[in-house]
Amino acid sequence: MRTRLVKLFSDRRVWVRQILVAGLAGAVSWQVGDLLISDGGLVAAIVCSLSIRISLHKSVREGFGQIVGTALGASVALFAVWLFDFGFLAVGITIILCSVVARGLHLGEVASVNVPVTALIVIGPGLSESTAVHRLGSTLIGAAIAIIFSYFSHSNTPVGRAVDQITAVSQKAAELLATMSEGVAAGYTQKEAGHWLAKARLLIEEIPAIRAQSVEARGHARWFPTAEKDEAEDIYIRGIALEHTVVQVRTIARTLFDSAVSGGIADSTKKQIAVALSAASYAISSRFDDEDYLDSSQGSPTDDAREASANLAETLIEDAKDADQEQIVRGISLAANIERIADSLDQNSPALRDVITPDEPAGAKILKVSPLDQTLRWNKRIKRRIKGLFGKYI
Repeated sequence: MRTRLVKLFSDRRVWVRQILVAGLAGAVSWQVGDLLISDGGLVAAIVCSLSIRISLHKSVREGFGQIVGTALGASVALFAVWLFDFGFLAVGITIILCSVVARGLHLGEVASVNVPVTALIVIGPGLSESTAVHRLGSTLIGAAIAIIFSYFSHSNTPVGRAVDQITAVSQKAAELLATMSEGVAAGYTQKEAGHWLAKARLLIEEIPAIRAQSVEARGHARWFPTAEKDEAEDIYIRGIALEHTVVQVRTIARTLFDSAVSGGIADSTKKQIAVALSAASYAISSRFDDEDYLDSSQGSPTDDAREASANLAETLIEDAKDADQEQIVRGISLAANIERIADSLDQNSPALRDVITPDEPAGAKILKVSPLDQTLRWNKRIKRRIKGLFGKYI
């Protein structure tokens, strides 16, 4: 029993570390808040618990969201209480106004939630001008301590976390291609193809997390003195390459499923398809396991994948007279998918470097629209109004 209990926590070391750091940060916030501000420990501990995340980068963003939310929420709360005194109307109007302000400033999802939450904390019992100032100070203390302690929430760097995620997903993609290769060689069923397609869709769902971690690694390298910018940029490109690779793996799974629905793959092409899928699987596993992969100039796994893809296309063209046209099209599609995988792994495709990759979703940012862009928009609107009203006089 004791061994099982120890193993329960040892298998979850990362999670245990994070909750211990979060608990310690909350306790320190309570203590510091009470020392610096009268009865400020509770608010500081609440804000710290809301702000702390698994990385310094994310906690800085959360802390900034808390600060923005505090300033806006407190201002709106004090205005509402000044108009209607503390009560039913003040609480309802505070929440509504906070939501309107957050929408007008294009705040992200996190900050939009923080605005009404902080406002409700500020207008709690015993509200006065001095109390509001104390709660604002407590919020800043909690956010600052969360940022400091978040540095210790994870033993790995942002680049290291990105590498771990990329390696884990690439292994899953390689294993799925290997399974599909064995299934094609043995003669797979529609049910098996459905399982492959479901696994491929799950791989796609992991891409946003990889992109977010790659963005964090690159952003962290820009301002943290010990981070390597070149390494972060390389990881970012590797994340994009993996995204393109996983998309092709899902397309392959869909093509095999459609083939199974239409009667299966012709016996004359089973071997070539299985070989091509196996070569692609080996290329993926080799690329993300070997740091010096790109330095190999001869006989690389991606060259083998391209050769297998070319052999598959050649076989399909030879059988074009006797085979079903739809099956020929699907087979050519598989060959093209495998060639794209090889290009993505070698990072020599213009699609990787010449096309701007979208940043993280706007909803994940503190400000969906930058303050500069918002100011320019407001200036244009004001100028239009002025010209409309006074244009004939100027």
